[in-house]
Amino acid sequence: MKELHVRVRVAVAMAVVASLCAPPLTAQSGTGGQVELGGFGIYTGYDQTNLGFQSELGAGGWAGFYITKTFKIEGFGDFTETRFDATGTEMRVARVGGAVLAHMGFSIGTLYGGLGFERLVYRGTADVDDNAGVAILGNRFSLGGRTAVRLEGRLNYIPNTNLATPSASALNISAALGISIFAFGGPIRDDDSDAVANKNDDCPGTPVGAMVDDQGCPTDGDGDLVFDGLDQCADTPAGASVDTSGCPNDSDSDAVVDGIDVCPNTPVGATVDETGCPSDSDADGVLNGIDICPDTPAGAVVDAEGCPMDTDADGVYDGLDQCTGTPAGEVVNDQGCPLDTDADGIPDGSDACPGTPAGATVDIRGCQVDLDSDGDGVPDTLDECPATAPGTVVNSRGCALQSDTDGDGIPDSRDRCPDTQPGENVDAVGCPQLFEVEGVARTTVVLFGVNFATGRSSLTPASSATLDRVAQSLLANPDVRIEIAGHTDNTGSMAVNRRLSLQRAQSVKAYLARQGVRPDRMETRGYGPDEPIASNDTVEGRRQNRRVELKLLEEGDGN
Repeated sequence: MKELHVRVRVAVAMAVVASLCAPPLTAQSGTGGQVELGGFGIYTGYDQTNLGFQSELGAGGWAGFYITKTFKIEGFGDFTETRFDATGTEMRVARVGGAVLAHMGFSIGTLYGGLGFERLVYRGTADVDDNAGVAILGNRFSLGGRTAVRLEGRLNYIPNTNLATPSASALNISAALGISIFAFGGPIRDDDSDAVANKNDDCPGTPVGAMVDDQGCPTDGDGDLVFDGLDQCADTPAGASVDTSGCPNDSDSDAVVDGIDVCPNTPVGATVDETGCPSDSDADGVLNGIDICPDTPAGAVVDAEGCPMDTDADGVYDGLDQCTGTPAGEVVNDQGCPLDTDADGIPDGSDACPGTPAGATVDIRGCQVDLDSDGDGVPDTLDECPATAPGTVVNSRGCALQSDTDGDGIPDSRDRCPDTQPGENVDAVGCPQLFEVEGVARTTVVLFGVNFATGRSSLTPASSATLDRVAQSLLANPDVRIEIAGHTDNTGSMAVNRRLSLQRAQSVKAYLARQGVRPDRMETRGYGPDEPIASNDTVEGRRQNRRVELKLLEEGDGN
């Protein structure tokens, strides 16, 4: 009995594995009047106590007739060659029977079960027959069309076996796996799955999912060549171009679909009419929707955003301005031309003497050339100090003479750097002019005279003279921000040169900070050999490339 239990568990395990491996297809369900035919392999665990057969594999077949979709009458039979466990002699077991089965469909197949009668015929060492009752439980999985896989278990009970002495009951357990084919009735033949039988289908190759008419041909309600059922946009306007899903294309994103859009290349953001064409209400050449200034006066010149331009900033738009080169600050009329109220030839905005009498000769400022209001001998046209007290000795500019200790042209009273070197270029407050030479503005200055120990970032003592003048200029001009840029020649590795150039720039920054220049006004950067100003192939060229530069930073530059 113990070995029977082991073999029964093996049979059950086989059935469970086969069930788990079966494909989750829609179950093939019979209909009334349908016939099911098939064959199977069967593994049987025989009762070891009262039959004594070894558990073996066999084969058989079944045939069933569906009374209704739920109930079926089925006949079956199988044959197994086995042997007695005790003697090893051969036995052949044939079983023939019938049962009434009930079916119930669920998500992964059709579950069925039933009861019936079975006749067992033994041939071999013993030639006897037995009668038995049989209980069946199984599941059927569709393979598509009229074919299905069946997996079932059977419980075979013999009340009085003729093999036992004395006669006793026996219990056999079997697991079967087979194939069934359905004949008569059942699902119609419909190769393209459009619910129209092949014999009535005028369009047998319909794509899966497409809606069809009574003849099996796909329909296209909106005429866009994408079949209903596959068409994700079933109400496409006539004439519109669509993609593979049947939805209209709009290549220029103007909400008027391709095929209907008369202007298919409308710029993004432009306002369009019902034909997809953009409008320009102020006729300035910039389309509505893109035009930031949609009410531009006719004739005005506009920028790319549709806004009027005023190149000379006189309040009269280009295109309407008859005097486009008006100097800044001039008062102009409606045509953009400067006014000259006193008719002295100098526009009002530039006229330093707007009340000049008619006919008077004036200078470029609009003042009479021979007038000396303060009587200092310098005509008003040249007098930079027109209210000088009587008797005051003045210079050629009409201003009182003042002492200028360092001779830089800036009186000591206004000179913030009273000890500049003779001939040194200075700014309006008498300090060294870093970013202007002989009246020409520049943004980069090479600090000649600033040198370092060879291969190091420490400043030589002689560098102090140059850096002290730089500090004076920066302290006198607190709004100036600079970048201190270190440069090297190409001798040595790139990494070493860049690090050395940055360290040298940082040394200069530290020196200037010690002189009182705020560190936040100075940025440092090491360029290494990246920006040579001379050839690195000569000794002189390499000497020139080893340098420190000051670069003027505009507002917003730097980190």
